[in-house]
Amino acid sequence: MIKKSFFGLVLPQFEYERLPAVLPEPDKVPASNTITLLHETSGEKSPAAAIKIGDKVKTGQKIALFADQPTYVVASATGTVSAMSPQMGDYGKTYSAITIKVDEDELIDDQFENQARKPTLEKALEFLAVAPGCPPLGLLTDTDQPIETIVITGVDSDLMIGTRQYITNTRLNDIKDGIGILKEISGVDRIILITGRDAMQGFGHIGAEVKSIDTTYPAALPAMIMKNVIGEVLPAGKTCEEMGVCFMSVEAVAAVGQAYASGRLPTRKILTLINKDDSQRLIECAIGTPVGDILSRYGIAIDAEDRIVFGGPLTGSAIYSMDQPVMPDTDAILVLDRSKAAYVSDYPCINCGDCVRVCPSRIAVNMLVRFLEARQYEEAADSYDLHSCIECGLCSYVCVSKIPIFQYIKLAKYELERAKTAEETDV
Repeated sequence: MIKKSFFGLVLPQFEYERLPAVLPEPDKVPASNTITLLHETSGEKSPAAAIKIGDKVKTGQKIALFADQPTYVVASATGTVSAMSPQMGDYGKTYSAITIKVDEDELIDDQFENQARKPTLEKALEFLAVAPGCPPLGLLTDTDQPIETIVITGVDSDLMIGTRQYITNTRLNDIKDGIGILKEISGVDRIILITGRDAMQGFGHIGAEVKSIDTTYPAALPAMIMKNVIGEVLPAGKTCEEMGVCFMSVEAVAAVGQAYASGRLPTRKILTLINKDDSQRLIECAIGTPVGDILSRYGIAIDAEDRIVFGGPLTGSAIYSMDQPVMPDTDAILVLDRSKAAYVSDYPCINCGDCVRVCPSRIAVNMLVRFLEARQYEEAADSYDLHSCIECGLCSYVCVSKIPIFQYIKLAKYELERAKTAEETDV
């Protein structure tokens, strides 16, 4: 929800989505004829593939593209591998798209069942890293940066989304089980569940501290939670993990609890579908379902220059194919009518100052963007607080010149990190 001043003298306030007291069950999207799983790759070729076209897979089966690499995906349907192809992602990520032709009869893989009896962090990382919500279990294994606090975010990170709020309110048993498992396998005693101020009831015996945050965006972003809940300001250029804090979505924790309670790997995703008229509905679908199948089910037509965004209106990323599959961390699909979509302009900054006033980090965004447009990323970082940005996207929203400031910032951080990695490799 967006609140604007009648006179236009005050910058707009942004409120997180609030679900009704009585929550309907998410609409279950039927199985598609095919699903596509995006297996992250390192870009390096391995000697032999561990899976090939024509192989049969079961629901919940762990699929590793190469036996000597730690990355994997989990089949969300029973069927036959029908295609494998390379696919590029955002900011240099590379994937192998594994397409599975779905069978009518479902067979459940039981490989995880034996592992579930004796939970360990190593086995959880081996099977649950790509569960719904993508639990960042690898962060808990880093002895150089030990985690002292786990923060579970039960508030959605962007506007118009109700996915995490729904899971927080309806899957308390799974969340409680997940918290217990995390304590057991990680040794971390302090776990904090973040909720909205209007949803503080019913968490008495969940096994974690329950803290509320303000309902105004961007209070649910990690840097804001670090400041307002943990009581520590995140220094520029540092990560939460370096401060001993690991963030997980409530869906990730619920997925861990569900997996160990049932002995099966969860393969279905809850997400918010936002139509062109801003109406929202919660849906549940198999991970890997093509976005085109979802839109067809609800009669959402995509016309020329409409946009499909994975995520919310401030921080989401546009996709460019109806075959793009739902990922384990896809919390929302936003369909923007071309009349509402903001078109990027090459009009220069007019120094109105709106971006500076709305920035929660108090960055001189109007100066920062000039260096980013010129690709002077090191100067932007050294002189204009690039690394202080918490990536909320508010500056892009209020920019009257339609400069894609948020995208410039993400690109600059990526390029600087890539340059740093290259220098370390050369040394």
